[in-house]
Formats: sequence, structure tokens, C-alpha cells
Amino acid sequence: MVDLLQKPQIICHTQKSLDYAIHDVKWIPCSAKFIAVGGKSNGAGIVEIYALTGEGVEKRGEFCKKEHFKCATFDASSLRNRHLATGDFAGRLQVWDLEDNLVPIYKTTEHKAVINAIDGVSGAMSGCGAPEIVTGSRDGSVMVWDIRQKDTPVAKFLATEGTTGRDCWAVAFGNTYNNEERVVAAGYDNGDIKIFDLNTMKVRWSKCVKNGVVGLQFDRKNIPMNKLVATTLESKIHCFDVKTYHPKKGISVCNRKSTQFDNLDGQTLAPKPGDIYDDRRFRNSVPLEICYDGLINYPIRRVEKDADEIPYGVAGELTMLQNTVVSEQPVTSFDWCADKMGLSVCSSYDQSIRVLITTKLKYH
Repeated sequence: MVDLLQKPQIICHTQKSLDYAIHDVKWIPCSAKFIAVGGKSNGAGIVEIYALTGEGVEKRGEFCKKEHFKCATFDASSLRNRHLATGDFAGRLQVWDLEDNLVPIYKTTEHKAVINAIDGVSGAMSGCGAPEIVTGSRDGSVMVWDIRQKDTPVAKFLATEGTTGRDCWAVAFGNTYNNEERVVAAGYDNGDIKIFDLNTMKVRWSKCVKNGVVGLQFDRKNIPMNKLVATTLESKIHCFDVKTYHPKKGISVCNRKSTQFDNLDGQTLAPKPGDIYDDRRFRNSVPLEICYDGLINYPIRRVEKDADEIPYGVAGELTMLQNTVVSEQPVTSFDWCADKMGLSVCSSYDQSIRVLITTKLKYH
């Protein structure tokens, strides 16, 4: 019993039911507010703003647009502006001022199908390089946008000519430790993971993990590439040591499969201090758990050398810290509050949002 109490505990602080399908939730930086984006039964997209209060959560505003919103991020905006970037079912990337949302301050319709995933960089969390947004779409394309440049992407990664593009389910920025370096990781429905180097505009590394990749994230964006975590269908988690590349062995990896639910499908992972990760979303037909699968046990030596004295990486291991069932329906999104350790928000297919508190994170 004492050992159980020493582990992090996941507590549902408050819950609120909504009247539409929620596709994503995000905390507004430097505030006790968060947004929920999704779509109503009549096809309209909706963004709602909520604030934590002494009595739970209180709606502070909303706006509706023509198409369902699929994904959102604040990571390409400064703390002063806190502009929200969204991708919708019509393939539109739009950036919104939450204080004046009549029309977007940036808009593009380059994608030909729904934008499944979005990420940003050089906003609240990183000061290196240009503020950019990356989007991944069902049309198979991955595009990078500089919000100071209208309409045209600054980088575009498409399927090889003559082949059909795979559905892109996940994107993530990484390696943004100075003004020159930057990579984008993309995951696809056939299990392909690719890292694109934005300097050379080429594929830096690729691997197929056999199951559809529903989530990707580097442990931190603003450091040299260290760990890349991917979650896939069939409950699998892959933690790649992208710090060291071997010409024959490639990149080392440690794998984990959820033992709680055989049909669990993991989504994006989010970092916290102490190398703790969590499965942010799950798409399955059974009660859902949030698993702290990512306390990374680093090996004594992270780099070894082969017979030819060429270095290769040693991946280490993942250890589960805690798991909790928070909903009887699948969770559609999850986001940590960057300003308060242990505070998070999630949404689920029962059309509810839940504010969660996780204890004892700083001890792990």
C-alpha cells in the first residue's frame, strides 16, 4: 500500500458535458484557460474557451465556422499574442486571434483533404528560428508554413511521383536548438515514420513500424534530437534514440505494448520534467486509461561502439508509473498545462471534457 501511495495518482478534478463532438483540447499559455475544438451535428465547426474557477470550469466565449475543426496548437505564437492555429475537415489551416475571431489572421487552403495533425514551433516554448506551423493531411502531404508568408508553404513533402500518398496521422517539430537546425517527424497510416530535414529538404531517416502511427513527439523541441516517441495502433509504443545514428544498425529503439487493453490504440505523447510521458489520446472501443508509460530508464552508457569502432545508440527501457480509467468512452485529446505541473485536460467521445490533476510528478 505504501508503494502505491508513492506513485503518481491521477485524479479527475472536474468534468463538463458538451453538446458537440470534441476533437482537440489545448491550454492557453500563461493562463488558467483552455480551448476545446470540434464540430456540431449540423456540420459547423466550433471553438469554445473555458476557464478554471472555484466551482469547476466556466465557458468564457465561443465562435463557430463552416467546417469541423480537427486539431489545434498555440505553439507557433508568442506569449503576447497567443494566437490559435487550427486545421479543419476541409483542409484549411487558419490562425485565430481569440479576442477578435470574426476572420482568421492567416488562412490557406493548400491541403486537399482533412488536416489530421498540427504542430508549431518558436512560439511560447522555443525562441529559435522562424515561427512555423506543420500540418499533416489525409491527402498524404506534410506542409510547413511560416505565418509571415501568405498562402504558400515554405516546405512541402509529398509522396514519390507515381505513387499514392499515405494518410498522414501525426506530425511533430524537433531539433530546434538554434536558428538553423529544424526537423519535422511525420507518421502515416501504414506505419511509416519519416524525419524530414528542413535544411536539406530531404528525408533524414525513415522506418516502418508496421502499425499506423497515431502520435509522434520529441522529448523536447528546443534541444538537439534526443528521444522520439511514437504510438501506434495495437497499443504499441516505440521510443527511438535519435541522438545516435549507425549506418547499418540505424537508430536504436525500445518498445512497449499496453497490457491493460489488447485493443488500445495510443496517440500523441507529451513530455514533462523527469522524462515522464503519457499517451495523450486513444481511439478504441473499450474503457480508456491514461498510462504513464514513459519514465525512461537510461542505460549506464547511451553509446556503444561496434567491431569497427562505429558508435551506435543504446535505447534504455520504459517503466509504467501509473494508469487510470477516466472515461467509459475513448479519449479524443489530451494536453498538459505548461504553467502548472500535473494539471491537464482531456476530452472523450462521450462529449465531455475533464480537468485532471496528477500528483508526485516531480519525484519521478
